[in-house]
Amino acid sequence: MRKRLFILSTIILFAFTSCGQKSLQTIVKESKIPKNELVITIDKTKYTLSVSHKDKKLITYPCIFGFNAIDDKQQEGDGCTPEGTFKIRSKYAHRSWTYFIWIDYPNKESWRRFNKRKAEGKISKTSTIGGEVGIHGVPDGSDSMIAEKYNWTLGCISLTNKDITDLYRSIGEGTIIKIIH
Repeated sequence: MRKRLFILSTIILFAFTSCGQKSLQTIVKESKIPKNELVITIDKTKYTLSVSHKDKKLITYPCIFGFNAIDDKQQEGDGCTPEGTFKIRSKYAHRSWTYFIWIDYPNKESWRRFNKRKAEGKISKTSTIGGEVGIHGVPDGSDSMIAEKYNWTLGCISLTNKDITDLYRSIGEGTIIKIIH
């Protein structure tokens, strides 16, 4: 019963925050904000992806993560979403989840932390760092996974297909992505 109430309240909150909200595309266009000046902040504790410009929050989307949503990515296969500051490596349409915004994980800082963990014996010497982490949608008809906070990815950030479409069309190659916990 508690789980049903939680899911229902989450869906209602999700619907309430989405209704009447201008799209990021509209906000960027009306405010004449250069796409490359936008900053994405992903908060793993709050399950949100926010887009801001010069410290002014423009929009917030609900999101989900890898199947281990709490921890920072330590190695390939751990199901964790990496934390840190990243840039967009590439953006492209994706046949399974609408769009894919590929971030530059692993970057220099990711490698530094990975090598330190290996040296300290926190992960195996044979561990690999992983890669191909990005922001994407969900399989068609699965938007409810976002409202239910069903962490299903291997380490990526997932949005509803409507939200990934809005984000994808609104950001530029220079957009900074900060993933915090």
